[in-house]
Amino acid sequence: MEITDIKIRKLITEGRLRAIVSITIDHMLAVHDIKIVQGDSRLFIAMPSRRDENGIFRDIVHPIQADARKLFEEKILEAYQNYLALTEATDQTETA
Repeated sequence: MEITDIKIRKLITEGRLRAIVSITIDHMLAVHDIKIVQGDSRLFIAMPSRRDENGIFRDIVHPIQADARKLFEEKILEAYQNYLALTEATDQTETA
């Protein structure tokens, strides 16, 4: 399994939510609405979820194994950091 595309869909500056991301796996499967969240000590990802009839949020899709979750998180957070760096560099170029 390979993450073949990562798109930062929306940046958020207020609260703990930092971004909404979509990924493509093996050029075949898209997963939308992955959230990048600022935790107490680090950034982490939250998989897409919805509220059930009891008001509890349940993941719609999620990695089964810990190493798969780690792979998703590392790749998504790396793409997020690269996007922020590129955005900052573009802003500085336009200001100059």
